[in-house]
Amino acid sequence: MTQTHLDNLTPFAHSAQNRCFGCGQANSSGLKLEFLLAPDGSVVCPATLSDQFEGPHGFLHGGIIATLLDESMSKAVRARGLTAMTRHMEIDYRRPVPSGTPIRMEGKVVRSEGRKHWAEAHIVDKDGTALAQGKGLFVEVKPR
Repeated sequence: MTQTHLDNLTPFAHSAQNRCFGCGQANSSGLKLEFLLAPDGSVVCPATLSDQFEGPHGFLHGGIIATLLDESMSKAVRARGLTAMTRHMEIDYRRPVPSGTPIRMEGKVVRSEGRKHWAEAHIVDKDGTALAQGKGLFVEVKPR
């Protein structure tokens, strides 16, 4: 996945009462991630996560890193106007992800077949160094 510059991105709207742990503004203990849409259909999320989400001192917990990747892939599917849930996900933890410093997540759909959508995501630091990457299968569900 190529590094996306933050120019030419548009905000990705969420429901005002969204309680999603990753992106829900109505979830007081959530991450409150704000995603942007790139012209190529991928999603980008610049963020700085506090030490509240640490595992080892100074670094994000592995489960939070997994959540960031899952959320980025899920939003890439959502950007196509679809609601889908994670069926399978693989993660490659390449380097520790620091807390309290700017990082960027990027996600994109790489293939779709019927209700199945395969996506990839990665997390990079401010210099563009890859910190973690993931790929997953998302299955479309009917919204409630």
